[in-house]
Amino acid sequence: MQSYLDFEKPVAELEGKIAELRSLAQTDEAVSIGDEVTRLQQRAEEALRDVYKKLTPWQKTQVARHPQRPHFSNYLRSLVTEWTPLAGDRKYAEDPAVQAGFGRIDGIPVAILGQEKGNDTESRLKHNFGMARPEGYRKAVRIMDMADRFGLPVISFVDTAGAYPGIGAEERGQAEAIARSTEKCLEIGVPNLSIIIGEGGSGGAIAIAATNKVLMLEHSVYSVISPEAGASILFRDAGKAQDMAAAQKITAQDLLGLKVIDGIIEEPVGGAHRHPEKVMADTKAEIVAFLGQYDGLGPLEIRELRREKFLAIGTNLA
Repeated sequence: MQSYLDFEKPVAELEGKIAELRSLAQTDEAVSIGDEVTRLQQRAEEALRDVYKKLTPWQKTQVARHPQRPHFSNYLRSLVTEWTPLAGDRKYAEDPAVQAGFGRIDGIPVAILGQEKGNDTESRLKHNFGMARPEGYRKAVRIMDMADRFGLPVISFVDTAGAYPGIGAEERGQAEAIARSTEKCLEIGVPNLSIIIGEGGSGGAIAIAATNKVLMLEHSVYSVISPEAGASILFRDAGKAQDMAAAQKITAQDLLGLKVIDGIIEEPVGGAHRHPEKVMADTKAEIVAFLGQYDGLGPLEIRELRREKFLAIGTNLA
């Protein structure tokens, strides 16, 4: 069943009428609904296009958080073959918020990292809503080390509100773990690509997104702090999250202009959750193209390209 966001109300009403007509037709075969359903479907599609043409940063944040939006586990099932998951950081514990392992994308062997939010109450609790603890980032470092040793590209799927801020996580060195993971992203001699598929929250995201190339889905967001938390700090009012989102420049379109990211993967009208198969296909094409661009490059060249990319952020802006 489709879940609608507040600003999608016009679409919800039209699609609700279509559902009512189809239900009526099932109970009374004499009722002819074909022409009316077609007309309503056209109106619903137009309304959806109109709404998504002018999304505000706050509305894009809501789309990025949509409960039916594809998560890392969906991309894993769709894109990866011969998946071999690896668990644990070899220091403390396994963190289900960060999934890691090795597999093939279009037949190409790669190392894969992904933040998993979960799709229902049970899985969300299991994966801690995608908010990693230190052991999650230390696991990421372990996988990146292995990828570097065996010459495998690293593909990261980013989807987190941020690193877990609990007392236990802080006691076990959350900040240090994030810093080490970010450092490892920057120092490995194999190409790495990160794709922000939903939320890219703070250091929790950049810990696996300091890569040669950073892509964002069209309606994903990437920020140093959530709009609600930023509004609470700056305005002392979480209710001003909409204003904060606009000021932060957190959308893919803004960040591409600032050179923080390198490209945008378009989403179907209405968001990735409406036609996930298209998003999966486009994401796969981007990954394969990226791997082709770095084919034949040595570790020094790969590190230098990554260095130049990050030094160029924010420079020569029109």
